[in-house]
Amino acid sequence: MAFYSSGVEYGIHSLMCMVDSKGDARDMSVREIAELQSVPYDYLAKIFTRLSKAGLVRSIEGKGGGFQLAKPAEHITVKDVAMAIDGEKRIFECREIRQRLAVFDEQPPEWACEGICGVRSVMDMAQQRMEEALAQHTILDLARKMYRKAPDEFVIEVQEWIAARKA
Repeated sequence: MAFYSSGVEYGIHSLMCMVDSKGDARDMSVREIAELQSVPYDYLAKIFTRLSKAGLVRSIEGKGGGFQLAKPAEHITVKDVAMAIDGEKRIFECREIRQRLAVFDEQPPEWACEGICGVRSVMDMAQQRMEEALAQHTILDLARKMYRKAPDEFVIEVQEWIAARKA
């Protein structure tokens, strides 16, 4: 089972679409992004509602409408997107099993309850490292990595595809 929902992946890729090959932000509608990525429009619209509430994108009024990044792509981290879409995710919930051993006859000794559980401390450290790793990567980093890998024709094809929908 996935830890983060598919919405997080959709959100990250969608924000990457809103960055061009030069690293500049571009305005796009949810419909354009959904069509470009071949993802369900209704689902993506819900994701953009969450991204907007989190202050990562803002809506644009007027003909065509759509969304724009609410701050520079280099200031939007993967962690920001994950938190906006899925909220606070804990990888572990301690059940204090250490205090429930049958030999304790429902009265755990003080030493068994003392301090933080060793298992919990390891899992808390893993949580912290995961969040730190997600916070180290920005939408701009990911977009640049994609464009470095892609052939020049891809950049042109995407620009032309977007321009054709705006016309």
